[in-house]
Amino acid sequence: MISGLRRAGFVLLLVVLWELVARYGPWPPWIFPGPLATATSLGELARAGTLWPGIGRSLARLGIGYGISLLIGVPLGLLIGRNRWADEILGTPVLGLQALPSITWLPVALLWFGLSQTAILFVVVVGSVLAIAVASESGVRNLDPLWVRAALTLGSRGWRLYWTVLLPGSLPAVLAGAKLGWTFAWRSLMAAELLFVSGGLGQLLQTGRELNDVPQIFAVMAVITMIGFGTEKLLFGPAERAVRRRFGTERA
Repeated sequence: MISGLRRAGFVLLLVVLWELVARYGPWPPWIFPGPLATATSLGELARAGTLWPGIGRSLARLGIGYGISLLIGVPLGLLIGRNRWADEILGTPVLGLQALPSITWLPVALLWFGLSQTAILFVVVVGSVLAIAVASESGVRNLDPLWVRAALTLGSRGWRLYWTVLLPGSLPAVLAGAKLGWTFAWRSLMAAELLFVSGGLGQLLQTGRELNDVPQIFAVMAVITMIGFGTEKLLFGPAERAVRRRFGTERA
């Protein structure tokens, strides 16, 4: 209860500071709108029927691209972390390509797939899959070797070793990688949607820029922030608490 009040008080303080800067700051209101103007613009987007379809399209793309990233990244990371041949062949390229900003893949995606949904999904997958793979690899490498030896002694081989020992034992790192991968996927999606007409939140941001409508830009940014906050509270937060309870590291 007290913790919730502190958080609410801090958010209220930020809103007050935002309003003060909007009124008395170095920028005019049409460049730096306050909370009221932003909320008004958000209501106008909702009434115009562009906000909810934009949210739906963006979340659909994010769900598909992020799901593909998990299906590829987790097994790839476990394989690199466990198999010496996979590490020698794939380990260095994965680490090297992870440092490449995902938006740099967009020109290639447009040439390969054209102005299409596939191009956006490709950028989202590339932006998140390597972070998930690297985190999963780290989780396997940090496992207690006694666990693996015990499993091998008991006859666990092949996919059973991965499914019953490596993946459960690496869950904290895998979850951290999944959370990081979601962040990268969300950023990659917004960057891709900004650059060509796509019908998502990124297009609403671009429309606000073209119309010099800064309140609309702030309103869409607020929506993106709220989606991120909601995902953390409803998805990753409970998952992290469940993993900590399983490993006995949950704070009292």
